[in-house]
Amino acid sequence: MNLRSLSTLQIALGVSVAVHAVLLTVRFVDPESFNRIFQETPLEVILVNAKSSERPDKAAAIAQASLAGGGEADKGRATTPLPLSAMTETGDATEDAQRKIEAMQEQQTLLLAQIKQALAAMPPPDPKTPSSNPEAAAREEKRRQLIKLLAEIERRINEENARPKKRYISPATREEVYAVYYDSLRHKIEDKGTENFPEAAGKKLYGELTMIVTVNYDGRVLATEVVETSGSLTLDRRAQAIARNAGPFGYFTDAMRRKADQIVVVSRFKFTRDETLETKLTSR
Repeated sequence: MNLRSLSTLQIALGVSVAVHAVLLTVRFVDPESFNRIFQETPLEVILVNAKSSERPDKAAAIAQASLAGGGEADKGRATTPLPLSAMTETGDATEDAQRKIEAMQEQQTLLLAQIKQALAAMPPPDPKTPSSNPEAAAREEKRRQLIKLLAEIERRINEENARPKKRYISPATREEVYAVYYDSLRHKIEDKGTENFPEAAGKKLYGELTMIVTVNYDGRVLATEVVETSGSLTLDRRAQAIARNAGPFGYFTDAMRRKADQIVVVSRFKFTRDETLETKLTSR
């Protein structure tokens, strides 16, 4: 094809097409972003207990599922992937945990007796036996290990015995030994709440909340904790004051004291429109 036969317009169009084709093959990228692709970015590996369909803009950790946001995301990832909870175990869970603790304590006591029996069965060290004797050396090493294990178990048992024994009272509690005491405690709290029904600015406060009340063996209220709020901070605080002021509830009976130094009551507080307080054991 003779270039002279082409018009100026045709030549200009051809040059324009060629220039655009070249430009389309060129890719402009951020140098820093491009370099980061080849840099190793160490990310902590965690397990998350939720996922979202939205991918995070900037990953803070490697997880088994995408999780965008979550809590106070702007402040950075929390030190633990699981949310904090005011009450992690109540009801059946605390009953099971308590049984496991009691079973573990029985095993420790049994193991303690077995170690003492094994030490008593071992022949006393003979000063006449040379220290180079392999059998005597092995026997003394076993004796040292048993004594060390004995001391560790005794230390743990003493630490456990020094702590107050707690008993959780919930719908899952089966012991009748606590029934009479709890019934008296419940009536005292309900009477106190009805008599001193909470109000603010001349208006009665109605609502429901869940509270944990810890009572010492002498009937004193040691602690109150709202684990499910009524939605009103004022009502929550008034409910705690009612529980504390309803005590003391009297000394534990001998049967109760043999089992616990403190009881922990998980209860639902309901301030009704009838201006009465109703309480009910709950497992959460």
